[in-house]
Order: sequence, then structure tokens, then C-alpha cells
Amino acid sequence: MSIRKKGEASSSIAHATRESVTVRGLDLCEELIGRTSFTEYFLLLLTGSRPSPKLARLTDACLVAIAEHGMVGSVQVARMTLSSAPDALQGAVAAGLLGCGPVILGAAETAGVLLGAIVADQRSSGKPLTQVVTTHLERVRDSREAMPGFGHPIHKDGDPRAARLLALAVEIEASGEHCAAFLEIDRQLESVFERRLPMNVSGAIPAVLLDAGFPIDAMRGIPLVARSAGLVAHLAEERVNPIGRILSEAGHNAIAYVDASSVATPTSHS
Repeated sequence: MSIRKKGEASSSIAHATRESVTVRGLDLCEELIGRTSFTEYFLLLLTGSRPSPKLARLTDACLVAIAEHGMVGSVQVARMTLSSAPDALQGAVAAGLLGCGPVILGAAETAGVLLGAIVADQRSSGKPLTQVVTTHLERVRDSREAMPGFGHPIHKDGDPRAARLLALAVEIEASGEHCAAFLEIDRQLESVFERRLPMNVSGAIPAVLLDAGFPIDAMRGIPLVARSAGLVAHLAEERVNPIGRILSEAGHNAIAYVDASSVATPTSHS
């Protein structure tokens, strides 16, 4: 970590005075409010420049794709939190986002790192994409890591959201090296892993966004921003149609209590 001298600390995102607010060098009220969409504004905040039409459209599509997926874990924990603390909407939203990691929601970041590594290796080595992908898949398989961007507990025959995002990238002529790498992984996966794992939306998101110029370091922000909108909607419904306690009771009833003293423990042998 670099150590700055006193007075050198700075930020280039926004500044507010008594008369105005400046965001990335633009006047918030005169140049942005009513003149830009939230997705375009998000990208401006993130990158410091106005996004290309392709990046804005694909980012918007990805946010729509991942914002809502039914009564998933993040929704359940948010609703149960609100049922316990009805005045803490912010706490309930936060509770729903805290589990965003490499297994749920955050897999887009993990998949993006893999796709980025494949593209970088192919560029530097000049080897065929098929060969580079095989090498990376074998490494994942041999290390027994989870395969990011593939497999789904519900969409076992293929995630329709992934298919739509990939098709959209082709439609607007934004599909490139990362999409090609993702599709090549899909082509080889079953033969390398000896089992079928369909592509999912968390793999398609980084494939289309990286080709459009989205920064990999902020990839996990896509599900976080999107799912925040879905959680607010669920929590608004929770206040008029509460099911948080029902979810809690269902969990309680589904788990059997086992007296630890009656469970045989394995003994070690020297």
C-alpha cells in the first residue's frame, strides 16, 4: 500500500459545493439529471467517461438479467431480516447482499477472471483458442475447483438468460474474444470434465461485458447493483404480504435435531 503525504489524498468521482454537484467533471443537475439513464450514469461513475452505446446496452441487459430470480437465498434472508427488524430496510437489503460470493451471485467475477486469463494466454502465446481452453479446463479439473459460469440447480438444460445475453452481443456486433472463449469452454467442458454442465448467466455476463470494455475489477458490482433492486421490490412486498416468518419456520421444520452425545465420532488410529 502506497503512503501519501498529507494533502495528496484525492478522489475524481464527485464533489459537492453549496451551489452545485460535480460528477466526473459534469454538472449533475445541468448535464446528467434527466439526460442520462441510470445504467449510463453507473458506467460514468465507474469508468470516468461516458459509455459506448454497446457497453451501455449490454450492461443494462445484464442488470435486467440478474436482478430477479425468484425466492433465492438472498431474497429469503432479506425477507427474514425485515420480519425481525421491520424498520431496517437498509439492513435487510444488506443482509441479502452479504452472501454475494464465488458460489452465489459473485460467480460472474470468478468466471471473468478465467475468461480474461484465457484471452490473455491466447494473445501472448499465439496458440489456437481450442488448445488454450483445454489447458485451462484441465487445470481447473485437476485442482478440483468449481467451474465458474457453468452448472445450475434449476436450469439444468441451459440457462435461458445466458443464451439471450450471448445472442444480444451478436445482434449488436459486440461479441468478441471473451464470448469466443466462453463458447469454446462450453464446447469442450463435457469431454474434459466427463459430465455435462450447462452455461449459466454468471458466465455469460463477463463474456459479453468484457468484450464491450467493462472493467473486470468491478464485475461483482453487476449482481450487487442489480440484486439490490430486486431485494427492494421483495421487501416492499414483504411489508404488505409478509412471508419472512413462514420462511423461517419452514427452515426450522426442515432441519432435524440430533443429540451430539448420541452420535458416534470417528476414532483415530496411530
